[in-house]
Amino acid sequence: MTTPDPDGLLAEQLLRLTRRVHRIQKRHLAQRELGITPAQSRLLRTLAHWGSPPRMADLAERLEVVPRAVTSLVDGLEASGKVRRVPDPANRRVIRIELTDDGRAALRELRAARRSAAEEILAPLREDQREALGELLNTLVDGAPVQSC
Repeated sequence: MTTPDPDGLLAEQLLRLTRRVHRIQKRHLAQRELGITPAQSRLLRTLAHWGSPPRMADLAERLEVVPRAVTSLVDGLEASGKVRRVPDPANRRVIRIELTDDGRAALRELRAARRSAAEEILAPLREDQREALGELLNTLVDGAPVQSC
């Protein structure tokens, strides 16, 4: 008889939760009929937090994907008018990516969709449970060990 693997069970639960979060967010995005994939949504959010328009290589590094994946995402977002490629003023060979007004409007809709998805996902939790979950998730994201009292 094998012994239960508590860490393996936790890892499986986290993966199941991640898939559930993606499904719910995808549904909330589809309800708003933005025509934006979750990956494109992530790229738009990343662009919004950048000071000046980044290079494609910068985006790939920040998103932790290969440059070709960023090219495909930018192509789709550019075709729908959400981003545009602009030459770097200091080096015309370098192309930077910037949000358009349509992209900023889409971001507002995306934020609303994420909020409603989060409300649905977190609905079963009390406020104190949400706070505890937030602390635990921060610890896992940061990779810092939990300190005991």
